Amino acid sequence: MESKTLKLGLITGALSLVFMLNGNAQQERPDRERREPPTFAELLKHMDENEDGKLSKKEVKGPLKEHFDKVDLNEDGFITEEEFKKAPKPKRRNRDN
Repeated sequence: MESKTLKLGLITGALSLVFMLNGNAQQERPDRERREPPTFAELLKHMDENEDGKLSKKEVKGPLKEHFDKVDLNEDGFITEEEFKKAPKPKRRNRDN
């Protein structure tokens, strides 16, 4: 009889632990708060290696590199602040799915 009670207690405890951990994993984390997109000045600070005030395709990283041609409106191989401001805004991902 004690063996069944012990097994039931262990199983109940294990399931409770799994549910608690799963619930904590799905809570909103403060370190993953929504952030505003970077400003052009911030991009220059992090990417403008030659400090010429514009970004070349060789300098950019991440999503901006993937969409460089859409942002470089005059197709001169550089992104200026004016082009950055006129660039189409990326669509936000829907995290509900």
